[in-house]
Order: sequence, then C-alpha cells, then structure tokens
Amino acid sequence: TSFLGEKGTELLKFPIPEEYVEQTEDLRKELIERLAEIDEEIGELFINEEEPTIEQIKAAVRRQTIARKFVPVFLGSAYKNKGVQLLLDGVNDYLPSPPEVQNKALDLNKDEAEVQLQCDSNLPLVALAFKLEESRFGQLTYIRVYQGTLRKGTYATNTKTGKKTRIPRLVRMHANEMVDVDSVGAGDVVAVFGVECSSMDTFTDGSVNYSLVSMFVPKPVMSLAVRPKDSQQAANFSKAIGKFTREDPTLKVSIDPKTNQTIISGMGELHLEIYIERMKREYGVECITGNPSVNYKETITSRSNFNYLHKKQSGGSGQYARVIGYIEPLEDELIQKGIDFEFENLVIGTN
Repeated sequence: TSFLGEKGTELLKFPIPEEYVEQTEDLRKELIERLAEIDEEIGELFINEEEPTIEQIKAAVRRQTIARKFVPVFLGSAYKNKGVQLLLDGVNDYLPSPPEVQNKALDLNKDEAEVQLQCDSNLPLVALAFKLEESRFGQLTYIRVYQGTLRKGTYATNTKTGKKTRIPRLVRMHANEMVDVDSVGAGDVVAVFGVECSSMDTFTDGSVNYSLVSMFVPKPVMSLAVRPKDSQQAANFSKAIGKFTREDPTLKVSIDPKTNQTIISGMGELHLEIYIERMKREYGVECITGNPSVNYKETITSRSNFNYLHKKQSGGSGQYARVIGYIEPLEDELIQKGIDFEFENLVIGTN
C-alpha cells in the first residue's frame, strides 16, 4: 500500500514486488504459527495442515488481543500521515468494543467493595475524567462514560470532593473540530466545558457513591529543582504548576522542607523538559532548573573518647568542670526500633 497526496489520504494498493514475495510468505507462516500456539481454532487448522482464511486470521487476532495474549503492531509515520488509515482499521478490527470489556468500580459506602459496572445507558451514571486540556474557551475535560447517561444541563457529583457540578456543554471531538451533543451514553467519550476537576476524578449522578479504579501511575524516575527566573512571575509559575499536575497524574510536585526548593518529578528528562517549555510558551515563565539540593549530614563510624576541662573566670567563684565520656554509633537493633539517639548519664553523687 502506498500513501499518496500531501497528507497521505490517497491509498494505492498494488501487488507485492517480486523481491519481497518470499519474505512475505515466510512472515505470514510465522504469524500463523504464533497464532496457532495461543488460539484453539487456528491451532486446529495448523495441525490439520489447512490454510486459514483472512477472516479466520483476523478473528483469531481479535480474540487473542482482547484476551491480552497477542499484540498487533502497525507501522507508520507522522510525516504525511502515512499508515493512519491502516491503524484506524486495526482499531476497528482488533480492539474490543465497550460492552466486551469488564470494568469495576469501588463502592465508597461499603469500604471500597468492588462493583461490576454494566455498559448500560439506563443505569446510574458513572464516568471518569481522564484528560484535561486548556482551550480558548477554558478548561476542556475529556470524560468517558462507563455506565449510565451524561446529559447537558444536568448535575454530576465529583465523588472525590463531593461537589455537584453543572454540565453546561457537551461536545464530541473530531480531531480539532467540535460537534455539540445533548447527551452521551455508556461507552462514549465526550469533552465537557466549565468543569473544574482533576485528572482521574470520578463523576456520578449522585445516586451511587462509586470511585473508578484509577489507572496505574508509576513512581517518578527523575526529579528537577525548578524556580522562576523572575520572582515577579511567581504567580504564573504557581498557576502553571497547578494546571499541569491536574492534567497529568505522572507529574509530581513537592516542596523540600529543608531547602524550600520546588521539586518536579516525572517519567524522564524529556517529560520534565516539555513542561518547562510549556511554562515558557503558555505562561511566559522562564525557569531555572537544576539538580535538587541535598543537605549533607555527618555521623560517626567508630567509638571516640573525650576528656574536656572547662574553666571560666568571670568574677566571683568562677566556673570549673571536667566532662569525661565517649560517643559511639548506635547498635543496629536500636536503629531498627526507631531510636536515633541515646544518652547515658553515669555521674555519681553531687558536688
């Protein structure tokens, strides 16, 4: 298949060139062998030395993809949008539709007991805000409806905050185009304007108190100390940090209590660089970054004796004392118990 036109929208299909025919046949055999190892229907055909049809191969790939035993891989290029059509066809052919996926929620009224959700538009609403985006109309919140129906003009309850929010406008997104809709049902994805929330917040119609199990968020692997180059940009800096953390659960921000540095942590160097660049581009805040400062501390590694004589004459009888003792590391058993300092007084009698 060739992708012609300025944006790769014209598909031209032609026979496989002769020099690639043998290689293509070998790869097709390998594909069938791999499917035969995990799919019963293809395995039976393989044992009987029967050639599966294209429809049988596609059906097997879909079954095993849904079972998470097979991963189809598509090649393409963002340059001139090459391969986009085949990828979208693959989404339709191999990925499950909403009713084919089992989704669970946690019932907050029953100690977070698991509840099986049904892809049914007639049941109580359960929806998840999974992405936030800043647009010229304000915050745009992408919501997936797992159960029930979300309607324009109605109220939805954020189960994390308990606040009711009016849904003023619903739009379906088609690339950069918006289409207004009055309602969406179970399995649909929609964008909402005017809803203040964080990424991965759960919304219901108030009749149930469910929280959808959030996506797995890995621990950050890299951290940077960051501050605005101009102190007058501190307000915009805080605004940007707040927005970025709401829209991206993998971005973590903290204040080091010992150094008072703002620390941003994420999935890697590129991840953090993108947000530093966005602060400059979207909020006009240039930042100074560096490795987080570390407060170094010293400790002893072996026993040390001391014998100190204190003498001070400041009028009157003066001061005189001798202090004799030793300092040594704590035993491991005490450290494991959470004891970090122990003082033992061996003074006998009084002067």
